[in-house]
Amino acid sequence: MQLHELVNTLGQDLQRRYGEKVHKLTLHGGFSCPNRDGTLGRGGCTFCNVASFSDEQTQKQSILEQLTDRAGEVHRAKKYLAYFQAYTSTYAEVQTLKSMYEEALQAADIVGLCVGTRPDCVPEAVLELLSGYVEQGYEIWLELGLQTANNDTLKRINRGHDFECYAEITKKARALGIKVCTHLIVGLPKETRSDYIDTMSKVVEVGTDGIKLHPLHIVEGSTMAKAWKAGRMEAPELEEYVSVASELIRMTPPDVVYHRVSAAARRPTLLSPLWCENRWLAMTEIGRNLDKNGPQGSLIQRPFTYTKPIVD
Repeated sequence: MQLHELVNTLGQDLQRRYGEKVHKLTLHGGFSCPNRDGTLGRGGCTFCNVASFSDEQTQKQSILEQLTDRAGEVHRAKKYLAYFQAYTSTYAEVQTLKSMYEEALQAADIVGLCVGTRPDCVPEAVLELLSGYVEQGYEIWLELGLQTANNDTLKRINRGHDFECYAEITKKARALGIKVCTHLIVGLPKETRSDYIDTMSKVVEVGTDGIKLHPLHIVEGSTMAKAWKAGRMEAPELEEYVSVASELIRMTPPDVVYHRVSAAARRPTLLSPLWCENRWLAMTEIGRNLDKNGPQGSLIQRPFTYTKPIVD
């Protein structure tokens, strides 16, 4: 069976609702990050080297120029989502964001926005801005980098926020009609299968509209790269990732949309795991696992009840 027959993928979800293929076009808005510029910290998250996932040169182009170039690279699509991916794409004055977002929305064949950001960088003014686009009929996705619900892990990787911050902003966004896509990483240091299951249970309990699963990438220029080169940590093996990802997908409600079930990167930036150079390898194996053991939503886990901690 094809992966989209086993997983509620973004591609099939958009095809069903729009009646044709809708493609995401990746943009670089020239944003920074409070965990890199000194506001929260410096050096960013320990896994981070965003240059490995986005072309820094594109920020020299206007939003419209980037959209035009990206659309020219895509075949069999006539409608697009403008995806502000690099760094923290809500980390600017709201008028600056409004100008960028609306430059994208005014481009031909753009049906909405995907905005990648951190849970602690979405103030009320940004929520109001995005909800206004929802009211105008645009497809709006707020992509929140959670990575894990384990607060101890979040501290170790220098994330700069906790799970409670994520839960609060997710609930606020969804109450305004903004769709939330939650980014999760499998393979973070000291995490085990029980941590991954606990994270998914908490995310499902809080509520989310979409999920992106990523295997941990160890990339040149990151803090983790130093530990990897010194032999102090390892990246997940393909078999391990496929097993964990498949279980997490099976415990995900069928109406949650998967934007991604794996991720790819290239050498020389990618140090490990090298199986991530082949973008189809993990996807194919996950499809086989789900075909054998059950599709998305087929595995029911013990319910998790999220309670916001009391602050003195």
